[in-house]
Amino acid sequence: MTRRGLAAYAALGLPLAMAMLPIYMISPKFYGDSLGVDLAALGAVLFLVRLLDTAQDPLIGRLVDFLHRRKSGWTSLVVVAGVALSGGFVMLFHPPAWSERGLLVWLALSLAVVYTAHSLVSVCYLTWGARLTDDPAGRTRVTAWREAFGLAGVVFASVLPAAWVSDSGPRAGYGQFAWVFVGVLAVGLLVTLWGAPRPSPAPAGALERWREALAPTAIRRLLWFYLFNATSVAVPATLVLFVMDDALGLQEDAGLFLGLYFLAGMIALPGWVALSDRIGKERAWLSGALLASCALLLTAWTEPGDVTRWAIVCLLSGAALGADVALPPAMLADAIGPAHRKSTGLYFGLWALVGKLSLALAAGLALPLVRFLGYQPGDATTSDPLTVVYSFLPVALKVAAAVALWSLRRPLTLSCAASRTRSLP
Repeated sequence: MTRRGLAAYAALGLPLAMAMLPIYMISPKFYGDSLGVDLAALGAVLFLVRLLDTAQDPLIGRLVDFLHRRKSGWTSLVVVAGVALSGGFVMLFHPPAWSERGLLVWLALSLAVVYTAHSLVSVCYLTWGARLTDDPAGRTRVTAWREAFGLAGVVFASVLPAAWVSDSGPRAGYGQFAWVFVGVLAVGLLVTLWGAPRPSPAPAGALERWREALAPTAIRRLLWFYLFNATSVAVPATLVLFVMDDALGLQEDAGLFLGLYFLAGMIALPGWVALSDRIGKERAWLSGALLASCALLLTAWTEPGDVTRWAIVCLLSGAALGADVALPPAMLADAIGPAHRKSTGLYFGLWALVGKLSLALAAGLALPLVRFLGYQPGDATTSDPLTVVYSFLPVALKVAAAVALWSLRRPLTLSCAASRTRSLP
């Protein structure tokens, strides 16, 4: 597969990732702080809509599998869902001057459209990437290119809204960002749909039942691995702003350090691809897990105001992020044997569900735990438990993920061998 083809496929990853930070982090703050919506009511709406979003992913995966059998089915799905995503995103950041109850209804409708449309495009897009090649090394490259563009999208979503809000205020700044997102999404859709290689056709025959699709041991164990690993990544993401504010006193430089973190991830991605080609995806991921664990543990010995050491933590953990975003999806594509290719969309629907579940688990584990241990947000004198949880809980989850990965190593290797045999002429 040529670099031009890989870049064309990866182009859509930028706007899809660009949407995630505003959806999950900016919109609650916008409606709560800027529009004055009651936080308890806001939290209830967010919880219910996210619950719907999580539950629908496997069903969306089934729809993706079904549409792959229809001529231009995936193209039509991505175009329609892309238009809906654009409209919902603009709605989200252009709320009318309504009462609080009206704003909550507007928020719920906007998020329902955005979540559903984003999941439709994302699951189809991930499935497309898994069906581009049966070569395990090629799958790693497809994933790495996609995630590199995705990290660039996260950086844009971190920098642009903050700059525009600072200049023009929340309504104008976020509104401007929404329209820029629409333009970027349109370009990404055009480049990917017109320039990316076509995925291999779906195998003939009826779609598998759920029990048949989940029968392979490697698939089930890999989902457990992904749950532990994704949660280990989500815990620091949940706590990092609290750590920079109260444990390190670096809140004014938060944007700089987050940019450093994601930039390190982008730069390190080609290295993880090369390493996985040399020693295998599993061992390459273990190397990344060790690097991430060292970076997290270094946080426990970082003093307040120590910019240099915290920058090192961000660089190391960001570099390790490259392994976490590039290798696990490629492992899933490897684990889908030839007999189960017709269920690729279902598998990536479940993958998306597990990823969203990890975000909920991270918040449900980390926040109550630091509160139970005595941390009070805004009180630097109580930040020791925060640092301990930030440093050690993700490492424990990495160990659990490594155990799960080791347990699936043999069935995954067998599945990869079957894929190689199938790809031979």
